[in-house]
Amino acid sequence: MFKFFSESFNNLKKAVSNTAQSLVGNVVSSVEGETEFSDFVLDDMEDLLISADLGVGYASEIVDKLRNQSKIKPSDIKNYLKEEFETVLKNAGSTELNFQDGNLNVYFITGVNGVGKTTLIAKLAYKFKQDGKKVLIAAGDTFRAAAEEQLNIWSERAGADIVRRDKADAASVVYEALQKAKNENYDVVLVDTAGRLQNKFNLMEELTKIKNVIDKNSPDSLRESILVLDANTGQNGLQQAKVFLEAVNITCVALTKLDGSAKGAVALAVAKEMKLPVKLIGVGEKMEDLKSFNAEDFINAIFEG
Repeated sequence: MFKFFSESFNNLKKAVSNTAQSLVGNVVSSVEGETEFSDFVLDDMEDLLISADLGVGYASEIVDKLRNQSKIKPSDIKNYLKEEFETVLKNAGSTELNFQDGNLNVYFITGVNGVGKTTLIAKLAYKFKQDGKKVLIAAGDTFRAAAEEQLNIWSERAGADIVRRDKADAASVVYEALQKAKNENYDVVLVDTAGRLQNKFNLMEELTKIKNVIDKNSPDSLRESILVLDANTGQNGLQQAKVFLEAVNITCVALTKLDGSAKGAVALAVAKEMKLPVKLIGVGEKMEDLKSFNAEDFINAIFEG
């Protein structure tokens, strides 16, 4: 079974320290010293959870469970939140990236421009190469020449091969990559896609075409449809994500730029609202800084941070 390098717990704590403060520290501080949950305290708590980018619906649900009950006290808030968040991440599904040894593995990667999609693909290629896999990148974002050029540079850095055709139809590029992968016994194909939202119809049409090419030519090879989200965009990223969900059957999320972000609660919002597990996290600029997401470690790091 293919495994990513795990993030050390201390490094993870450091990466999510700002999220820990906004999501847990501020909330706990707001109720410390209170003996009961008054409406004023609960409203304040709800505002803090929303500002931490947990999402309005989920923040309200958490707070509403505390209204008109006497069992949970303000002194229990840390344990209450921890159990809530653990349950949400667990219900979203496995956080392990699907991979089948001995077969072709296709990863369909989507996300708006600027979220770090290109560098994530390069880091993903690097991880697979480190594990001795033969990796091919399909440069499916043919709309931006700069995107293809950037991906080409990153692929060389990662030691992966690439199929690119400037200004060509994206679906045809992906078709060519899949044929090459099957003919030359590649282990992994990473499919890049356009991320422009200015014309939603064109974007969805293009993504659907690419997905159809994969379904038709390698129906048993698609392992994951990965949505890349920038941790710093918080709820805005979640709104953008809904566009991609309309077009493609997203299976998981990769959360980039988590280090230093105070909005890492978007991992919980995605799990709650979209029932999507986070499987990859970006915690730095280096090739080695793409890590597997461990839900238990993430929760512990937030609550010990």
